[in-house]
Amino acid sequence: MNTFELIAPCHFGLESVLKREIYDLGYEISMVEDGRVTFIGDAEAICRANIFLRTAERILVKVGSFRAVSFEELYTKTRALDWSRWIPENGKCWVTKASSIRSQLFSTSDIQSIIKKALVDKMKIEYDTDVIVETGASYPLRVFIKKDIVTIGLDTTGNSLHKRGYRTSTAKAPISETLAAALILLSRWKPEQPFVDPFCGSGTFPIEAAMIAANIAPGMSRPFLAETWTNLIPHKLWYEAVNEANDLIDNTVEVDIQGYDADAAVVKKARENARRAGVDQMIHFQQRPVCELSHPKKYGYIVTNPPYGERLEEDDLPALYRELGERFALLEGWSAYVITPFEHIEKAMGRKADRNRKIYNGMLKTYFYQFNGEQLETEKE
Repeated sequence: MNTFELIAPCHFGLESVLKREIYDLGYEISMVEDGRVTFIGDAEAICRANIFLRTAERILVKVGSFRAVSFEELYTKTRALDWSRWIPENGKCWVTKASSIRSQLFSTSDIQSIIKKALVDKMKIEYDTDVIVETGASYPLRVFIKKDIVTIGLDTTGNSLHKRGYRTSTAKAPISETLAAALILLSRWKPEQPFVDPFCGSGTFPIEAAMIAANIAPGMSRPFLAETWTNLIPHKLWYEAVNEANDLIDNTVEVDIQGYDADAAVVKKARENARRAGVDQMIHFQQRPVCELSHPKKYGYIVTNPPYGERLEEDDLPALYRELGERFALLEGWSAYVITPFEHIEKAMGRKADRNRKIYNGMLKTYFYQFNGEQLETEKE
């Protein structure tokens, strides 16, 4: 069976979480870079990675990689690749996105057009034709150039993997599903522990926590672009991967997952999203301001994305985090994980974070603050 190098982009700073997910699926990691993990897999791996990975943004098949410092070199080396292995004679192919970092080639529009010309010229030779009629399935390419090394990947996913299909109703400044899942996995929360998001917005954190607890594969209810690639992936492999995902769902798991928001309309949208995700029965959503945050159980987890300046006046941020800190202090043995661009959170909450890491939420630089509870401190000992 043919094997490929598969590239899984992810949020910068969360490569270790995706790496662990890929290992758990049973695949060998070949490279970890900023914002990308590359691994080895076959056609079945393409299906399983798209359906099961919670923290990847998409799955690319690596077509080739080479050094290029001129557009002539880019054209020549792109044309030298074995394009007929990937794209049928009537395949529709284009460069949907190109990026360049610290490289001599930096005009992304020129990069896109030259790679397109090179592959069309090569396909004319390989298929012995004067015209490539692009009436078949779509084969979009993504190109990364870093320090003059060009990597060309074939996008198997289509719409980004963060689009699970359940979130048609969103609050302002929502966190993406893939980022939410990554932060939950990073927190080491376990389904037997209470989980609360006091600023739940559209419900993404509680919904992703419920899907993790019930072992619901994030991509099992959505389509993928590569399902139309009959030249590379037998359609039965997609069915088999979905059947595997169905067999792994645990409908018996008992959880205590709660989501609060001060806005009643937002809470209603969160419930609608949870219902579409099939986890509404696992989550208790309630209109409740952060000043009323409480829980009778010990050793729970707060994982949350509080309002930023876009959703709240800057002058109100210290008061908001002060309330969060006061309520958190009353929860016995709890841990809190907070993603925010607000750099004075520790002063406002009245407690120094045990750890924080820089993470980009879209184009916004944020920090993920970790406040350990008693149970985590005991585990570390």
